[in-house]
Amino acid sequence: MSTPDTIKGKAFVLGKNIDTDQIIPAEHLVYSLDDPEERKFYGRYALSGVPDAESGLPQGNIPLVEEDKFESEFEIIIGGHNFGCGSSREHAPASLKIAGVKAIIAPTFARIFYRNSVDGGFVVPYESIEDLSSKVKTHDILEIDPAEREVRNLTQDETYKIRPLGSVADIVNAGGIFEFARKEGMIA
Repeated sequence: MSTPDTIKGKAFVLGKNIDTDQIIPAEHLVYSLDDPEERKFYGRYALSGVPDAESGLPQGNIPLVEEDKFESEFEIIIGGHNFGCGSSREHAPASLKIAGVKAIIAPTFARIFYRNSVDGGFVVPYESIEDLSSKVKTHDILEIDPAEREVRNLTQDETYKIRPLGSVADIVNAGGIFEFARKEGMIA
């Protein structure tokens, strides 16, 4: 079993129960993931379904992706419990990856979102020991160290524990379930 690389970047903090329709609203599912010119719109509209602070946006209603841009300045999402609940659309973790997000840290994930994140090799879903959405602030600089199973908040000089990825680390490192199967000789 391998360990994913260390990830360092700006945090974007959300609340609990962020669902897949908030991550990528249904009206934006019209773009082709295979066409590079259309695919980038998934990044532009990632988390555009979270309308205000009551629904989970960071204090000050900071968008993940600034208007008229396709990528975010934020590489790490901190979520509350039940991140990715809702429908089973794999466009949700794909849109976050396209927006430039590399990892999501939450105490719990909806099962299908977690599997879609791993199987597609989209974003690394780390489970935190505690809910970090009240400890980390949007714009804090974080460093995720999977080998040490910790997240260092470089802005606040704090450290938090995360659960090990276990056997899913190999799938994530390979870039998704099909790449993993090819690498292991399971498929051609």
